[in-house]
Amino acid sequence: MIDFELEPQVVERAKFFRSVAEHLMRPISRHYDEHEHEEPRRFIETTWQGAARERQGGADAGAERKSAPRNLLTTIMTEELCWGDAGLFLSIPGPGLGGAAVSAAGTAEQKERFLRRFKDGEPKWGAMAITEPGCGSDSAAVTTTARREGDYWVLNGTKIFCTSGMRALEKSDGFVVVWATVDKNAGRAGIKPFVVDHGTPGASIIRVENKLGIRASDTAAILLDNCRLPLDHVLGSPQVEPSGGFKDVMATFDATRPIVAAMAIGVGRAALDFVRDFLSQQQVEIRYAIAPTRMTALERDFIEMETELEAARLLTWRAAWMLDRGLRNNLEASMAKAKAGAAVTRVTQKAVEIMGPLGYSRKYLLEKWMRDAKINDIFEGTQQINLLIIARRILGYTSKELR
Repeated sequence: MIDFELEPQVVERAKFFRSVAEHLMRPISRHYDEHEHEEPRRFIETTWQGAARERQGGADAGAERKSAPRNLLTTIMTEELCWGDAGLFLSIPGPGLGGAAVSAAGTAEQKERFLRRFKDGEPKWGAMAITEPGCGSDSAAVTTTARREGDYWVLNGTKIFCTSGMRALEKSDGFVVVWATVDKNAGRAGIKPFVVDHGTPGASIIRVENKLGIRASDTAAILLDNCRLPLDHVLGSPQVEPSGGFKDVMATFDATRPIVAAMAIGVGRAALDFVRDFLSQQQVEIRYAIAPTRMTALERDFIEMETELEAARLLTWRAAWMLDRGLRNNLEASMAKAKAGAAVTRVTQKAVEIMGPLGYSRKYLLEKWMRDAKINDIFEGTQQINLLIIARRILGYTSKELR
């Protein structure tokens, strides 16, 4: 039985993350939206030091954290921090999507070797590079190649829209997990993940994007020009097997799509809370107890916005709950991502509409949240791709049968 009554330690952690969002993120949110490529250095150092204190906390605190459901806690943390600022959330140092790929595809030894660097030292980032100029939603069509030359893998290709790619490659001891094909004739089975460390010759940043939203985060294009990696930098087995390859890509997304869904919910909740507070200041009451036919259009819109976000949250918590229990959640992860991406787009646009000129004005953060919202409907699999995955899982079709 699924029970979403949160444990006391999870509730306390949620309050802590909400405090971080309110006191560390909101005050600098507009500045780093308007200064896209300026690094929020003080925020980065504060969050890195805070994470270090968490890791070095007392035995009792550690025992409490171990008993908490890790993935569910991550989604709750993500929602609270993205209520503060989604772009700043993505700039927080840590293993990130690269770490998720290592966890999904790496051996036990590789997980220890590549992830232990995030336990101390200077701030560092992990990132994942899969999208290419000619390959977006169809991740199985990657053209970046990896060929073996003696004791090295040699990678060639271009990756784009890599979240935290610049910080991962240009900052101390970070890495990017690059998906490349070792055998084009093998199709999906030939795709393998490779860890490209900071400072690796042949890996360079060729562009940092100017974006509509999440501007505090960096989104980079990476050139791999005869990039040479040690043989043990391929995650998992280098052998091409029918059951491998693209399966590891999807396993990574199964873990990260609930997090992206939680990001969307946090942004949507920020917009909803803003509208609620404004209406309260204007002494406008939302009458929940009356029949829908007696409600004003504003009341119906507001309640529908609340309903959309709550439905997305429950789907997200279910996907995380399943992951915590070692259950396969690829259908549920895509459901959460699809619902939350669509919901946050509608909710933030409706919030701007309700507020009229005040919602469109840069005086408030509402217009920023509308811009930040849309990416959640695009990255980690577009709305259309996730709906395709959902349909395939429910109807029992393969990707060849339902495209």
